[in-house]
Amino acid sequence: MKDMMRYKDYYGSVHYSDEDRVFYGRVEFIRALVSYEGTDVDSLRRSFEEAVDDYLETCREQGTAPEKPFKGSFNVRVGPALHQRIAIAAAQKGVSLNKFIADVLEREAAKENAA
Repeated sequence: MKDMMRYKDYYGSVHYSDEDRVFYGRVEFIRALVSYEGTDVDSLRRSFEEAVDDYLETCREQGTAPEKPFKGSFNVRVGPALHQRIAIAAAQKGVSLNKFIADVLEREAAKENAA
């Protein structure tokens, strides 16, 4: 993934501030604010991994479940006309609306990943 790091199924962004001369980022795809910074690639990577470990340890200490970056469900607002068209298309294929949309998204994501 471009401009992203992965550790323990968490993803972190990578940015650079020329003014501060520092690399920085945050753990993406969760609501909690978990940020990190470093002065070079190695220190940024270490800081990211430490931030994830600290987040998981804090959750353990507080007795709360850590947020998972991807739960497998999300809401999409498409408007009534498109909703109708895709519901009909799914019915014509004999699949649920959920399966129809998942298949379309899988196809499109495969195209994007191949590019």
